Amino acid sequence: MTPDAALPHPASSPSTLSVDVRDLTFTYPDGFEALKGISLAIKQGEKVALIGPNGAGKSTLMLHLNGINEPTSGAVTIAGLPVTRQNIGRIRAAVGLVFQDPDDQLFSPTVYDDVAFGPIHMGFPKVEVDARVTAALAAVGLAGFERRQPFHLSIGQRKRAALATVLSMAPSVLVLDEPSAGLDPRGRRELINLLRDLEQTMLVSTHDMKLVSEIFPRTIIVDDGRIVADGATDAILADAALLESHGLEQP
Repeated sequence: MTPDAALPHPASSPSTLSVDVRDLTFTYPDGFEALKGISLAIKQGEKVALIGPNGAGKSTLMLHLNGINEPTSGAVTIAGLPVTRQNIGRIRAAVGLVFQDPDDQLFSPTVYDDVAFGPIHMGFPKVEVDARVTAALAAVGLAGFERRQPFHLSIGQRKRAALATVLSMAPSVLVLDEPSAGLDPRGRRELINLLRDLEQTMLVSTHDMKLVSEIFPRTIIVDDGRIVADGATDAILADAALLESHGLEQP
């Protein structure tokens, strides 16, 4: 692979399901039950919005998809592979998790070092690492930013750099937490165009209902640790009473 090669395609699987969550429960050590029997399935290539009030369990659910949280009961499978301690390396290569605050993800002296971190630890030779960094940065509109210091970037640029850190590992699933939070209108529009063009299966937690309406054909509402609605975005966003009952507003 040459340094100007295209971004690697996400890993493929014979299964048509990228994400399969069954009867997932999770209780924190203090006894708080955050998830109460979550079941959902997401097909390869689907783009799904995850909405709900603060404290509903959205972030807790997402942290189960790459094994940061371990279920109290139930099961999570990614492209046919169970999320278990034995599989954790493969799972974390397959599921790219992008946190709400990019400063939780960017910790190296340069953008190159951050984006290269994953491929290096996956064991790729330097030529492949360089190619993946170049392609990932190009995909998020940060070509030429390799030697920039992350803390000198704007919030929008840092969010895109954080996304590049997972794209460099060619994940099959992208999980993003509040990707548009803190962005100005131009940064938000750039994000929408970027997410729309990505090929990966996508689960995105957000309070940005316009973002939901523009990108995601399917929307899931989570409240009090349960899925209370799952269907076509147009239908869910048209139901003002449903949204209001779960602390949400129409776009």
